[in-house]
Amino acid sequence: MGSDLSRPHYHQFSHSLLSLAILTAGIYLGQDILVPLAMAGLLAVLLRPVEDRLIRLGMHKVIAISLALLLAVIVMSGVTVVLSMQIADFTDDIPKFRQNINDVYHDVQRWIRREYNVSYRQQNNYMQKAQAQTLNSLQSPDALGVIAGPLGTLTLVPIYVFLLLYYRTMLLHFVVVLFPEKHTLRVREVLGEIKGVIQSYMVGLLIETVVVAVLNSVGLLLLGVQYAVLLGIMAAILNLVPYIGGLVATALTVLITFSNQPELTILLGVVGVFLFVQFIDNNVLVPLIVASKVRVNALVSIVGVLIGGAVAGVSGMFLSIPAIAIMKVIFDRVDSLRAWGVLLGDQTPEEAGSNLFRLPKRRRKVAIDETSS
Repeated sequence: MGSDLSRPHYHQFSHSLLSLAILTAGIYLGQDILVPLAMAGLLAVLLRPVEDRLIRLGMHKVIAISLALLLAVIVMSGVTVVLSMQIADFTDDIPKFRQNINDVYHDVQRWIRREYNVSYRQQNNYMQKAQAQTLNSLQSPDALGVIAGPLGTLTLVPIYVFLLLYYRTMLLHFVVVLFPEKHTLRVREVLGEIKGVIQSYMVGLLIETVVVAVLNSVGLLLLGVQYAVLLGIMAAILNLVPYIGGLVATALTVLITFSNQPELTILLGVVGVFLFVQFIDNNVLVPLIVASKVRVNALVSIVGVLIGGAVAGVSGMFLSIPAIAIMKVIFDRVDSLRAWGVLLGDQTPEEAGSNLFRLPKRRRKVAIDETSS
């Protein structure tokens, strides 16, 4: 894992780019297997302290892992029950929701007819074509895979979590013996740091999600918005997708609120609540809870989220930040990849105390007369 000074710099750089390209292609081609496995890996790291505590209480390893998984299932089931109750109330008001949508649709049609001189028949033809294309897309085999994919993932993730926890020591030993013995200490340090980063990220993410859900729900309840708890929790879940999820959650909440309560003051209040919660999230929760150990700059985070979405969809967007954090830990420990670690980090040369990009100050020349004139 040390630097190889015999190889020229361009040789190391080209190998690094080639390795990243192969890794990205492998993730894209094998995402159906790798994405559930990566999700299970995050959950396994999160549940590891629970399992360790149960083992220290004298339980067998299999029982401890099973109870830790059961605890996770109970928590997820509780959230699902709360959402289901809210969704049941939402479905009762679907006729009203549909009527409000139709009213808005007719108002938009009249506005388009008045401003752009497009007849109602032409607008209806456009809408019918769009509906036909949407139905064809939903009936295609690809759409069936998109719908069935998450169901398969939900089935595989608990199995993967159990097996990863059960074979944890064997997998760690495999990673250690994969490298020469002289690098054993450094490999163990990297694995320990990766474990700390992932645990810190996942625990912080859970705390952040709960706090954001509570703040969203309280703000919407104070405004008198219908389905405030449902919209608050959904917005917090969408917020798990960095940067993009918050915008989608705000747009979705405004759309649903507008369909039921088209008052301008309420809509502005909803936007204000979400902006306030995002301000608290970005300036308090994320720096103090989530980003305490995940030191990745915003530019790389946004690009990583977009690349993750292009490679593996929504799951790839969620997994992008922990994946970048793991790569940064590895890059910082490998001499030939240290430059990539600097690129991923959030510390500028000025903050690090480096004078590399600092312009030299002009020194004032003081003339000293050695002889009297």
